Amino acid sequence: MPHSMTAFANRERNDAIGSLRLEIKSVNHRFFEFSPKMPDEFRALEPQVRERAQKFIQRGKVDLYVRFKAAAGVNSLAINAQLVEQLINVASDLHNRHPELRPMGTAEVLMWPGVMQGSELDADALRKLFLVEISALLEDFDLARRREGTQLAQLLLDRAKGLRALREQALLLMPVIRVALKEKLSNRFAELKAELDPSRLEAELMLALQKMDVDEELDRLRVHLDEVERVLALNEPVGRRLDFLVQELHRECNTFGAKSADARSTQISVDMKVLVEQMREQLQNLE
Repeated sequence: MPHSMTAFANRERNDAIGSLRLEIKSVNHRFFEFSPKMPDEFRALEPQVRERAQKFIQRGKVDLYVRFKAAAGVNSLAINAQLVEQLINVASDLHNRHPELRPMGTAEVLMWPGVMQGSELDADALRKLFLVEISALLEDFDLARRREGTQLAQLLLDRAKGLRALREQALLLMPVIRVALKEKLSNRFAELKAELDPSRLEAELMLALQKMDVDEELDRLRVHLDEVERVLALNEPVGRRLDFLVQELHRECNTFGAKSADARSTQISVDMKVLVEQMREQLQNLE
């Protein structure tokens, strides 16, 4: 079944490394447009993320948001107070013995090996965690797009079913309209009190019937509806193909209405175009 271009998914993972939140959403777009917003820790992985996203998404404007907060104690800094006190005592003793020496400054104390202590972030573990969660997020996102796409496809099938019903009404109505047209022409000749020439009446009737002949339009309408149903059953992006088919449906319905010689067929044409327009609106969100 087709996929929707509008969807949303999110994931949250709390690990010993920290808290990772991911959120992805998309709206309709003519092409694939990917906009990731990620912390510095993951910027080097952006090409991989984009490549993975394109395996799931062919069209749509996609926004990815990533937030990461390191766990307590990770990437935190502490001072070795005992070592600092020893450094200060040694520096003070040297200064007392040699007044010409400059006292040790704060920056120099902090730069002394072993003064600053802390736990560093495991970059490899964080990278693996991120890629695992990104893959899971994209699978959830694809599932959401598929669910909404299935609903959109059903809406399109319902409209196609409605068009088929209206087409059947038109097929049943056209013979009735033709009989009524013949009676109308006969009555008009009678009102003019003209001698009824059967050949003239037949010629006028044939001309009128040619102008209102919609068999070709109704046949093409059926063919396009068959193709719509076939395309909707494909497991691939079908939005652009369906957009073309809907244009063709609108063309046939419009021509059918232009050839209408009866209020009933005109109403059928209007109802058809309403359904086609509803299909066009739903297609805007289909990949």
